[in-house]
Amino acid sequence: MAITAALVKELRDTTGAGMMDAKKALTETNGDMEAAIDWLRTKGLAKAAKKSGRTAAEGLVAVKVEGNRGVAVEVNAETDFVAKNAEFQGMVAQIAGAAVSAADLDALNAADLGGKTVAETITAKIATIGENMSLRRMAAVEGDVVVSYVHNAAGDGMGKIGVLVAMKGGDEAFGKQVAMHIAAANPASLSEADLDPAVVEKERNVQIEIARESGKPEAVIEKMIVGRMQKFLAEVTLLGQNFVINPDLTVAAAAKEAGAEILAFVRLEVGEGIEKEKEDFAAEVAKAVQG
Repeated sequence: MAITAALVKELRDTTGAGMMDAKKALTETNGDMEAAIDWLRTKGLAKAAKKSGRTAAEGLVAVKVEGNRGVAVEVNAETDFVAKNAEFQGMVAQIAGAAVSAADLDALNAADLGGKTVAETITAKIATIGENMSLRRMAAVEGDVVVSYVHNAAGDGMGKIGVLVAMKGGDEAFGKQVAMHIAAANPASLSEADLDPAVVEKERNVQIEIARESGKPEAVIEKMIVGRMQKFLAEVTLLGQNFVINPDLTVAAAAKEAGAEILAFVRLEVGEGIEKEKEDFAAEVAKAVQG
């Protein structure tokens, strides 16, 4: 029987399975829709698809450094309980290892993990563990010295916050201090040159409106804004921030003393930017009663 696009779409709409999985199921069952649904269920693909609409905002960030390259990945699950699961942690560690040689997130999803792609491995794990999961982000840095740090570690090289620092010069001990600073201070960018111009413009407009509330002349306001923007940039850029290890120095000054040039950094925190579903107790009870 010919496997048409309409058949594939019907199976996808019914099961929520991916296009390639739906097509393969129909091919394996000679276009028999019911048999194709059962095929997907036996492979765990239909079960995984049903969970794909649920919010996965917990999970782990894993970091790994090999030579002059460091990578960080965020793998999400629905609950913190699963993040503590040894099976889940083992998968995250494997994904981080594969990320070292992956160019980007698409390449990582397609990377081989013992005969399955990363994407297929996650789908299979959804079926066995029973929660929605996703490989959300990947980031990498390169430098003469690359250092990683994990805050709130849940296992080796993984936790709630993962940081990478790439430097030219300096040593691993200083790099670790900078990484700890980044975990705590959460800078928006390395320097003013790397900061999103829209963020700068928005802050400038806010400060102008605040200054105008004072009723001072425009000429005075202009001078006030210069000082306030300098303070803002010092607070949000890594090199401009006061170093947590020695607040008398900026990070830039501390790097100079250490003979290091900070080239780049990555800071990933589990679930940042994901809107978590909230349900009040009454709604939760009503949902349970409805089954």
